[in-house]
Amino acid sequence: MTPRLVLASTSTYRALLLQRLGVPFSAAPPACDEEALKDPALPVDQLALLLAREKARSLAAQFPDAFLLGGDQIVELDGQALGKPGTRERAIAQLRSMTGRRHRLWTAIVLRAPDGSEDVHLDQHTLTVRPLNDDELARYVDADQPLDCAGSYKIESRGIALMESIEGADFTAITGVPLIALTSLLRARGFRIP
Repeated sequence: MTPRLVLASTSTYRALLLQRLGVPFSAAPPACDEEALKDPALPVDQLALLLAREKARSLAAQFPDAFLLGGDQIVELDGQALGKPGTRERAIAQLRSMTGRRHRLWTAIVLRAPDGSEDVHLDQHTLTVRPLNDDELARYVDADQPLDCAGSYKIESRGIALMESIEGADFTAITGVPLIALTSLLRARGFRIP
């Protein structure tokens, strides 16, 4: 019998990625206050792990018999976390701060088993944004509307044209879930990956 999997997320990006594995799952909004958990003293990679872990743990009482998948992504520029911009102006400003420069994208996933044990994976990509002017940045933001995306870009869409280079092991992590690592975690827990 295939174990039950619940994605602790309302992200359509994560759900679409998870569908690619062919594993049945349901999704539920995490029951934790992400903003209250954001500790500026934590290194960005550890913050991503903390948020992913707390999202998975937050649904344990609601789904006691399920494996819970929590995930989080944070863009790091000069040691500072860049969140989702929320507005066109902030998206353009974020992209402007990254033009011609390298930044890191941390993607964390935590798979919490019904017995409370957790499997953790942290993925890092280093991306370099091309030198671009404000007109180019505004045209990009207007076209892709990346207002709900860490770093203000959608790599799976027109955002790829912003990049000069990308270094990392699993490109699906950039969109929200490192599927190569997740496949290994799920297989080790008894999930049948078609």
